[in-house]
Amino acid sequence: MTSVPPTAQEQSGFVVELEQFSGPLDLLLHLIHEDEVDITDLPIAKIADQFLAVINDLGLNQAADYLEMAARLLRIKAQMLLPRRLGDDEWEDPRAELVRRLLEYQQIRELVEWLGAAAARRAEQFGRGFAPEPPAAPPAPLVIDLNDLLAAAERVIALIPEPVLHRVVPRPLDVEGATARIEGLLAERASFGWRDIVGVHPTLVDVLSAFIALLELAKRGALRVDQEGPFTPIQIHREPAREAR
Repeated sequence: MTSVPPTAQEQSGFVVELEQFSGPLDLLLHLIHEDEVDITDLPIAKIADQFLAVINDLGLNQAADYLEMAARLLRIKAQMLLPRRLGDDEWEDPRAELVRRLLEYQQIRELVEWLGAAAARRAEQFGRGFAPEPPAAPPAPLVIDLNDLLAAAERVIALIPEPVLHRVVPRPLDVEGATARIEGLLAERASFGWRDIVGVHPTLVDVLSAFIALLELAKRGALRVDQEGPFTPIQIHREPAREAR
C-alpha cells in the first residue's frame, strides 16, 4: 500500500492505491477464491466479516467504494437472517445481484489477463518496426541529351518488325472461252473427260472458268456430267437436242 502525505489528504481527499486489489469487487473475489467457496452460493455472513476485517486492516475506512460494498454486504447479511414465511414461493435471493456483478467482473478480469499475456507473447515473437532515416539530399535530376534520346528512339523503331502486307490481285475468269472449248468438244465427241477441257497443268482461273461453263451448259441441257465413284474422273456427255414444242 502506498501512503499519501497528510497535507495531500487534506487538500484532495482520501486516495488509495493497492498493488493486489483494484477495487471492492476484486477484493471480494479474492476472498471467495481464497476460501474456495462456490461463487453462486456465497456464505454471505462469513464473506462480509472477512471483507470488513480486510478494509479495516488496510486502512480503507474512508474509501467510498469499499464502504459502499461493506454496507451492501451487511444489508444482504441482514436479509439472509430474516425468517421466511412458509409457502412463500416468490422469495428472491438477496445475493443474486451481487453474484451477477461478481461473475461479470471475473469474466472481464480473465479477458484482461488473456490480452496481457497475448501482448507479452507478441512482444517476444516480433521485433519492433523502425523507420529508415531520410536521405541527406534528393537525387540529382536526370539529364538526357536530345541527340542521345533521338538515337535511342531510332534503335527502338528499328527493332519493330515490318507488317506483312498481302496484295489481292483480281483475276478475271474466262467463262466464254471455256464455254467455246466445251462446245467444240461436244461437236466432235459424244463424251470426254475433265482433262480434255482444262488441260494437263491448268491454272486456278482455268479450273473456275471451266467449272462455271459446265454448270451453265448443264443447266441449258446441252450436256450431262457424271462420275462413276468417289474421286474417279469426271465424264461429260453430250445430250441429244430436244424437240421444239
